[in-house]
Amino acid sequence: MDLRIAAYGVIIRDGLVLLSHWNELGRSGWTLPGGGLEGDEHPIDGAIREIREETGYDAEVERLLGVDRIIIPRSRRHPGAKADQYGLRIVYRARVIGGELANEVGGSSDEARWFRLGEVPRLHRVGLVDIGLGLDRDEPADGRPRG
Repeated sequence: MDLRIAAYGVIIRDGLVLLSHWNELGRSGWTLPGGGLEGDEHPIDGAIREIREETGYDAEVERLLGVDRIIIPRSRRHPGAKADQYGLRIVYRARVIGGELANEVGGSSDEARWFRLGEVPRLHRVGLVDIGLGLDRDEPADGRPRG
């Protein structure tokens, strides 16, 4: 089994959540900004780098929300994959500290956008969005549950 470690950011501001649109190998959906770590990169640094690449924003990680895992069967991976993949997903709460909204060019994401939290259930999204928002709802930054 192949191992992939990735880090993501839940970024909520004024009732809006920042998502990136994953579009790769004929599959797509809205997801949390983030992605695979490179080399010996620390997960916080990876989350910050990926958020910048996918959204154009500079971000700061505020705290760890949780760790999730996913098993992706070889049949759902890229052509030529020789094994299933074990994905370890580290989810942080993050906030925008600079930059401007921009779409990634030449990567696995093709758009970044802010959505009202109430819109999320109607989006075509990957399961990680619900996982991340659930973790954030359980540990709100201001101590009050989000709705």
